[in-house]
Amino acid sequence: MKRLESGINYARYEMGELIVVALRDGYGDMPPSRLRQDGDRPFGSDLPKEVKLIDGKLRLSVNAYLVIGHGQHVLIDTGAANAWDPTMGLLLDALNEAGVARDDIGTVAFTHTHIDHVHGLVAADGSDAFPKLERLLVPQEEIAMFDEIERLARFHRRRLPFADGFNLNAGIKVVVAHGHEVGHSVFEVTSAGETLLIWGDTVHVPSIQFARPEITWEYDDDQARARSARQRILRRAARPHCFVAGAHLEFPGVGTVVPRDDAFSYTAL
Repeated sequence: MKRLESGINYARYEMGELIVVALRDGYGDMPPSRLRQDGDRPFGSDLPKEVKLIDGKLRLSVNAYLVIGHGQHVLIDTGAANAWDPTMGLLLDALNEAGVARDDIGTVAFTHTHIDHVHGLVAADGSDAFPKLERLLVPQEEIAMFDEIERLARFHRRRLPFADGFNLNAGIKVVVAHGHEVGHSVFEVTSAGETLLIWGDTVHVPSIQFARPEITWEYDDDQARARSARQRILRRAARPHCFVAGAHLEFPGVGTVVPRDDAFSYTAL
């Protein structure tokens, strides 16, 4: 997998016969107390020095990923649009910068249904962000949650559930990683002997959770399951010829994972 080109809000990669485009939706700033250690205890003054803060807060990138190949444009997650902080909502600008027409996107699939992953289905002006959308895929465990989102009411009858092992196409398969949310899922993309794990919220704070994958996040639905899923997916990512793409890794959020004893390290690509 190699980077072909990049701009302010996008980066384009070649992976065998596929093209993967990282898309920047923006960022969100969170208090470090969102991090959790043993026993669901928030960090206080004992915050590890490795954790990077900006004005006293954690800065989390918000990224989405487009996979082009097998005659399809498959978008994984859609960002927050104008439903959250004004520092988000750049996804459509990113597509335009990358030279990708919104009409080209026929499939949207969600890693999970949190606000910064699904609300970008609706553009800031209230229109459909992807007018030619044919398939809308939601984890089966989160269908009811999706159907409660009033902003997305027009899509409630269009969504289709997926489960572990579901094949979006010949090159993209679902790998469940429940914990952060009840249906949180990873999309395993394969081509030419290489693998890319588009892993959603497996890691929120890269400056500490690679080195200490036991650390969890306040918004994890089930922290024990999220911890277990993160460790399992990190081991999977540490295989040869494997890459990762993370919603909250520093943009463009694509890189490699290497095991370090009981921990891991990450190198951006």
